[in-house]
Amino acid sequence: MSTVSLIGGGWSAPELYAAFVAESAGEIACVVIDEGDGADQFERWSAALRAAGDCRPAPVLVPVGEHLDVAALGDAGGLLVCGGLTPAYAAAVTPVASDLRRWLEDRPYCGFSAGAAIAGEQAVVGGWTVNGRPLIPEDAGEDLGEVTVVDGLALVPFLVDVHAGQWGTVPRLIESVRVSGVPGLAVDEDTAVTVAAGQVRVSGRGHAHLVRPGEDGAVAVTRYHAGQVVPVG
Repeated sequence: MSTVSLIGGGWSAPELYAAFVAESAGEIACVVIDEGDGADQFERWSAALRAAGDCRPAPVLVPVGEHLDVAALGDAGGLLVCGGLTPAYAAAVTPVASDLRRWLEDRPYCGFSAGAAIAGEQAVVGGWTVNGRPLIPEDAGEDLGEVTVVDGLALVPFLVDVHAGQWGTVPRLIESVRVSGVPGLAVDEDTAVTVAAGQVRVSGRGHAHLVRPGEDGAVAVTRYHAGQVVPVG
């Protein structure tokens, strides 16, 4: 597989897409879960991609409740999975994970917010409570109550949470890491982590927060900024 870029959300840093756009070399398939305004939502990412470089964004709208048809991606040079309600993206895209990984064998992947959150083998799709106890703000729960982890795309070997600094989601990732035993990264808005050539590197205007499991349910949290390599492995 080529490069995997995971953006934590935000609209102030179109430069985060530049390397992905260059590697895609032309048409970029943009998967948007369509809740009735999919075409309008697509235009937001199309504008961000075009601001980052010469490319041809192409909408792939998936109605809520349906699965992505990988054949609809055609011969595009790269794939952007966009943002919205993370459980809806997981329900639409992860059931075709094996077919999607085959399509991505020689193409780059970029995930924005929800598209980033579902990239791991397991995906943190939302929730704001643990055993009914509030953990993060309810508005960040993605319409779920309990913190929920489901099967992901298995594009990266770690959990991903997003809008870290802005929505306060680091505690949710800590709980997910503690339960799963798998390390994770919580990514700020206007920030990306890029996985390429065996390295995980941070870029953008915020931070990536590495959560590593320890003994007896303990975890360690370390913050990384642009230009730093994150030792996830």
